[in-house]
Amino acid sequence: MSTPLEPTARTRTNRGRNRSVAERERLMALLDDALVVHVGLQLGDHPLVLPSAFAVDPDGPDEDGTLYLHGSVAAGWLRAVPGTTVCVTVTEVDGLVAGRSAFHHSMNYRSAVVIGQARLVEDLGERQHALDLIVDHMLPGRAATLRPSTRKELAATAVLAVPLHEASMKERAGGPGDEPEDVEAGTWGGHVPIHRVAGDPVPDADARGAVPADVTARAVALGAG
Repeated sequence: MSTPLEPTARTRTNRGRNRSVAERERLMALLDDALVVHVGLQLGDHPLVLPSAFAVDPDGPDEDGTLYLHGSVAAGWLRAVPGTTVCVTVTEVDGLVAGRSAFHHSMNYRSAVVIGQARLVEDLGERQHALDLIVDHMLPGRAATLRPSTRKELAATAVLAVPLHEASMKERAGGPGDEPEDVEAGTWGGHVPIHRVAGDPVPDADARGAVPADVTARAVALGAG
């Protein structure tokens, strides 16, 4: 059985607890929807936050599953992070909330924080598995259609693993929480839903044949065509 969210003091939601989420399954659903996470770390004498592609293995070797990140072995932050604690965040904006006062304007969102010690993935099998998951997170089923990674490519790519154990999530939905007197004044209030929509796949100049099924399926799933 997986651990409920907010298992430690540093992942406990202190403000807006009415928006906190306890079910780990909803965190996994958010990570399935998101395409980019941001990684916060301490690099030398200053903090650094970087965007990254990622993937999740719910049955990975780390407690409550594994979140994988990747990058060039030449990247300074990737060399510095293994063995240190990082903070990984993800946010999906689902709507703009128009309140009847400036104070009650907001956004509908799903957001999560994962805190944990980053582990450099040394095992070649796990590294290849993680890279396949990252490709498939962007385009499900794509990894199986590609040639195997070369030793040179694998040697040039670092993979980090972060346990999903220490995590918290918040979400907001619906309209504004306006004051009764502002509602009585008759000003319009509501929200504007936001959805990610893909365009039709665009072949590059050297593409041959029809768009492959994995690419088409992903575009359609995201609303193309």
